[in-house]
Amino acid sequence: MTRVLDLGTPGGLRVAVKECLAIAGLPIRAGSAAFENAPPALTHADVVQSVLKAGCHVIGQANMHELAFGMTGANAHTGTPENPLWPDRIPGGSSSGCAALVASGAVDFAIGTDTGGSVRQPACCCGTYGLKPTYGRISRAGALPVASSIDCIGPLAASAPMLTRAMAAMDPGFAPVPCPGTPRIARVTGFDASPEVSAAFETAAARLSPARTVTLPGLEAAFAAGMTIMNAEMAAELGALALSDASLGADVRGRILKARTTTAAQIAEAEAIRTAFTAETDAALEGVDALLLPTLPQVPPTWQEAQDPMNVLPLTRFVRPFNLSGHPALTLPIRTAAGLPAGLQLVGARGSDALLCALAEWIALRLTEKETA
Repeated sequence: MTRVLDLGTPGGLRVAVKECLAIAGLPIRAGSAAFENAPPALTHADVVQSVLKAGCHVIGQANMHELAFGMTGANAHTGTPENPLWPDRIPGGSSSGCAALVASGAVDFAIGTDTGGSVRQPACCCGTYGLKPTYGRISRAGALPVASSIDCIGPLAASAPMLTRAMAAMDPGFAPVPCPGTPRIARVTGFDASPEVSAAFETAAARLSPARTVTLPGLEAAFAAGMTIMNAEMAAELGALALSDASLGADVRGRILKARTTTAAQIAEAEAIRTAFTAETDAALEGVDALLLPTLPQVPPTWQEAQDPMNVLPLTRFVRPFNLSGHPALTLPIRTAAGLPAGLQLVGARGSDALLCALAEWIALRLTEKETA
């Protein structure tokens, strides 16, 4: 944690809040020296107020990749969280601290943000559960960046039932639902993942008896389009800061400056892809409760491997597309044959967040039963 706090109800669920969400009386630092001396927030972010009202105990702020604009979790200013189970590997970004705190058992759940996989990717890297809710489901009031058409606030937890409890605390309109008997799951095929991740996914998927298979031909285009939209929106909000403030980390400053070159034509093309991929995902979900595909295309790289950007950039290929489309997406932890972290990603219809949480609980029990049988 970057700051220890004592807000809310002692004895309630212990919660950590990502540094890009407002805590009254503190600056929204977002892991950056550029905001170290920013004016303190006057009010809590809406989601923080919700968990306090629900009887939770906010015990600290969670570290993050600077300005939520990176995938490794490295942060030279506030420190880099250690991946508790695989310390030689990245904890993932940008909600790195959230995932690490949950995986270490320091908190019951953490509140992260997910613009291009930033809850699901670190959750997968650290072996926890994570949910990107339907776009707009949870209020972003009090979040940095202020404006985004793809960013969502979501929970990370060490178990599927706790993820459900976290959503109930974070979203006053969330009501848990029972799993509908044997759920109807469609297994996505045609993705390009590493052999070890593919093998772990196929083993887990086979235990769930998917109802059918589907393809998402637009997945790769949606990944690229999601990056275009993220770049355009980050440049619009933080481009002037990158030009004027040399205290920004070199990696983040370079990315924002490069993002400023995004053209109107590229944005228009990305929006067209957004429309097409949203319709494609909706069609794939017809007649089923959720889609199933890997969370990451490869195991998280070691810190040494992560020095090469080509080992990091592809990590969000399967998660970022659903930021673009707005569908809720949830990651469950599995492991490869070598014991390394991998994930099952569930994608549901927009608005089906409660059902997705129920499915995650059913799958977690199903996989445990199969392993102990």
